[in-house]
Amino acid sequence: MFLDREHSIAPADFNRWRVPPAALAIHLSIGQAYAFSVFNLPLSTLVGMGKSAPGDWKLSTIGWIFSTAIAVLGLSAFTFGRWLEDAGPRKAMFAAAVCFAGGFFVAALGVRLHEIWIVYLGYGVLGGVGLGLGYISPVSTLIKWFPDRPGMATGLAIMGFGGGAMIGSPLAVALMAHFKTPTSMGVAEAFMAMGAIYFVFMMFGVFTVRLPAPGWVPDGAKPEARQPEAGAVARATGTPPAPDVHVDEAIKTRQFWLLWAVLCLNVTAGIGVLGQASPMIQEMFPGVINAAAAAGFVGLLSLANMIGRFAWSSCSDLIGRRATYMVFFVLGAVLYASVPTIGRTSVVVFVALYAVILSMYGGGFATIPAYLRDTFGVMHVGAIHGRLLTAWSVAGVAGPVLVNYIREYQVAHGVAKANAYSVTMYIMAGLLVAGFIANFLVTPVDPSRHWRGAKNV
Repeated sequence: MFLDREHSIAPADFNRWRVPPAALAIHLSIGQAYAFSVFNLPLSTLVGMGKSAPGDWKLSTIGWIFSTAIAVLGLSAFTFGRWLEDAGPRKAMFAAAVCFAGGFFVAALGVRLHEIWIVYLGYGVLGGVGLGLGYISPVSTLIKWFPDRPGMATGLAIMGFGGGAMIGSPLAVALMAHFKTPTSMGVAEAFMAMGAIYFVFMMFGVFTVRLPAPGWVPDGAKPEARQPEAGAVARATGTPPAPDVHVDEAIKTRQFWLLWAVLCLNVTAGIGVLGQASPMIQEMFPGVINAAAAAGFVGLLSLANMIGRFAWSSCSDLIGRRATYMVFFVLGAVLYASVPTIGRTSVVVFVALYAVILSMYGGGFATIPAYLRDTFGVMHVGAIHGRLLTAWSVAGVAGPVLVNYIREYQVAHGVAKANAYSVTMYIMAGLLVAGFIANFLVTPVDPSRHWRGAKNV
């Protein structure tokens, strides 16, 4: 059928630059997850119609919707990564569109019935499966199309995930305002509309995406015995070509778990700041930064996150993936350790420090697929990437817990709110030092782990 892998093989004259827009269509859609917080206050006043009333959900209860979605993202990427490689990108993207849109529809029912567990099941679980499938399927395909520039290619797609909130946030606000009535906050209706809009947009990616034909190499690349595209990569980055490793073997290697730690530590340091950015800058600069200015700070961090995904991953094509992560960890540790001292001198310095930090947070996401490709080859890079994303699930819990609970403990013991983040920043710097060590220990996979059977199984 149309969705099968064999029906998505590109003809000989296919232009590979048609694939990045297909990937962007998926990632810009699922990137809406980063903007889910715009629903939090309306969801907390469904009964009181604009103000909290008995029977309304607490913000702490609503916060688990996003946390569930991110946790399921990692778990579904782990579970379905191997299936994705066999099914092909078209079928995987279609499944992602059905799950992500379906998550909105089920969540809308939960809002209408005022049953939070249905919202968890919808946006959190079903939508989270869509997030996982939608996140890894375009990345795996782009790596196959751009073996000469894998960092740039994956950065193009994953940049869309980082920037999805810039579309999803105003869209959600506009839809809720449009559907709001004296008896409805417009949330359920907005969920239904967004599910339909994102499904149509993601279907553009489904119909556009193609796989390269077996043996295809980009113009100018000289075929190699095992990996036709490896010569171009080695010339560009100095990284020797990596023979293929089966996904089941990959997760048994020391390299996989070192890279798991690399991603987890980098994400833990950044995601905690993202979740607490607005109150943090207001509490560190009381009387100087108001809520509106803090919202602008959050928007700037989102922009830095998005730009960093493309810029740093493209840079990794020039200096190599390992060296790029070395920069992340060394520079990141220095910047985090500077926040309690230099960062307090002025708002401009504080914002500049965090803009660079968040650019490296985004860059870490965009660079890791190419790093996996350099380490384990291209055969099962999507499945390996999916299993590695469990590091995101862990970091998505660990980062906010570190920032929020350490701050709460400090304030409860008499520390001024403006100083309550200092210990956390030093801990984040320490995590990045640990990440540096893990990255330093990454070496080529032992030849005994290399795939010996037929390629592209």
